[in-house]
Amino acid sequence: MEKKTLVAYFSATGTTKKAAEELARAAGASLFEIRPAVPYTAADLNWNDRKSRSTAEMNSPASRPEIAETLADMDQYGTVYLGFPVWWYTAPRIINSFLERYDFSGKTLIPFATSGGSGLGKAGEELKKTSAPKANWLPGKLLNGRLSGQALADWAKANREGSHAE
Repeated sequence: MEKKTLVAYFSATGTTKKAAEELARAAGASLFEIRPAVPYTAADLNWNDRKSRSTAEMNSPASRPEIAETLADMDQYGTVYLGFPVWWYTAPRIINSFLERYDFSGKTLIPFATSGGSGLGKAGEELKKTSAPKANWLPGKLLNGRLSGQALADWAKANREGSHAE
């Protein structure tokens, strides 16, 4: 049985959600939103406030925010695109929560992100090291509206065929 493709994403403000929906359409993939059990408020996301929830989570490498719901059958997926906004130059801690909930051994993980100013950085490398070391990680991509339609389909096809086009 051929394994399916999944686009799993966390979106705090809707920007990553839009990119994830476009990618899922272009890749012919299923879509799963990684939602926090306790939704983030605007105050929680205020990165200028040293006491905000997002700042506290990012300052604690062991932080693992609880996820609202689980994906019923992760086994059916062989490739997972993992989307998130870049927080403090890496992935939000809820992405670690998601990765640590499932066994990604032998699965292909491809990060993608949205950002207001920074790049993807070493987010994929950090996630591999901390939360999914047995997965096959491919290089990720920043999707800030630069890729859409055919360009996203071409990127997804390159990932399926193993050429990993940038």
